[in-house]
Amino acid sequence: MLPSDPPTGGPADPAVVLADFRRDLYACLSARADALFELADAVLCADGPVTSLVGLSLTAEHRRGHGALYDGLNAGRIDVARMRTALAGLPLPRATDGRIVLAVDVSNWLRPDASTSGDRLFCHTYGRARNQTQMIPGWPYSFIAALEPGRTSWTQVLDARRLGPADDATAVTADQLRDVVDRLAAAGHWRHGDPPILIVADTGYDITRLAHVLADLPVQLLGRLRADRVLRLPKPPRPPATVGRPPKHGPEFRLNTPHTWPTPQHHTTTDTSRYGTANIQSWNRLHPRLTRRTSWIDHTADLPVIEGTLIRLQVDHLPGDRDPKPVWLWCSTTDATTADIDRWWQAFLRRFDLEHTFRLFKQTLGWTRPKIRTPQAADRWTWLIITAHTQLRLARTLTADLRRPWERPAPPGRLTPARVRRDFRNIRAKSARPASPPKPTRPGPGRPPGSRNHRPAPRHDIGKTSKRDLSITARNQRAG
Repeated sequence: MLPSDPPTGGPADPAVVLADFRRDLYACLSARADALFELADAVLCADGPVTSLVGLSLTAEHRRGHGALYDGLNAGRIDVARMRTALAGLPLPRATDGRIVLAVDVSNWLRPDASTSGDRLFCHTYGRARNQTQMIPGWPYSFIAALEPGRTSWTQVLDARRLGPADDATAVTADQLRDVVDRLAAAGHWRHGDPPILIVADTGYDITRLAHVLADLPVQLLGRLRADRVLRLPKPPRPPATVGRPPKHGPEFRLNTPHTWPTPQHHTTTDTSRYGTANIQSWNRLHPRLTRRTSWIDHTADLPVIEGTLIRLQVDHLPGDRDPKPVWLWCSTTDATTADIDRWWQAFLRRFDLEHTFRLFKQTLGWTRPKIRTPQAADRWTWLIITAHTQLRLARTLTADLRRPWERPAPPGRLTPARVRRDFRNIRAKSARPASPPKPTRPGPGRPPGSRNHRPAPRHDIGKTSKRDLSITARNQRAG
């Protein structure tokens, strides 16, 4: 069975931890601090989902006008480095064996009609029909969050970065993961001798390249592979007195061709309460055959052989899908035991908790609701949403269950983030409120009546500004 017990809380008083974090948040706001802090409180205390940005100025917790709200987002400043350190210093959820499990994923803030907003990219989104995808302009953000064990919708978001037009997504993710691991080690969450940190990613990440770049860190990379991938088995033993160049790769392992699969090293079945019977097979020391193209085009040394463990996960049913397809996973660790295999595929299923966090950000906290023009203002708003979600997590044990008449009572400590938010107004009244009251003033005159804007905002193109060469021949042609 999958673990279902909630994580045990730390020895610190949750009310004290929440108050300290609110003071740290205020200290990270280096400009327009009062307006930004009260805007975050308005997100937490608004009645119902956030449907508009200007509507937050009508809440009692936001004591300033709507002009101060927009001025805080457009002209304010947030010390992001200090904020990341504060997030890393909070109590961290762990798996049942004490291991830290991190999930990395990208969520898109779609802005298809914002032609005056810069740094937009074509974001991959799913259409309404099955297996239908669309490319819509927007701002993609890469998030890293710590996962909890058991069936829960809680995660602890540790970092977020917006992917720009000139960024390499894999390189940005590698730097982001390296910084998060360093901050967790500096905060004392990981020490020498502790189990490696498990990092879980979905399809779309070059998981083998990440494993190669982060090989010097105490981490294990676990990622999902497409069902049409082709890997290589270890090279076979070389018979004596064999002439010629020794092979570097073994036979092909085609994920969609069963007759290319050798006998698995591990084959287990596990009964789960949500997915039925889980059938797990694993093969040791499988690796992709790298070519000097795309991401490896600038690799001057010999192309490495990045071996790992391949896992095939087949369950009886998924929510909404009675005949699910198998899931292929690849982990950067070799010579795994049965306990390692079970821990990895269960951690991958926990990765979907991050999808609940994204849905809360967008549907309840209103992350993608504002029509913000500049990407810098979007970054400030994103960090305010992250801090709001963090405060909900810190207040989860302090909250009364203000459930609707049609909702079931929740056990203590098992409230969802949306139900914790209903009572945050009462918690805020007892916690730290460092923001200063507004000074009496009067609104500005605004634009004179009848005047026109003679300086229209510039339009920006969509997409990448730098194109990666697909081969050495293309690179040489461009250089010549």
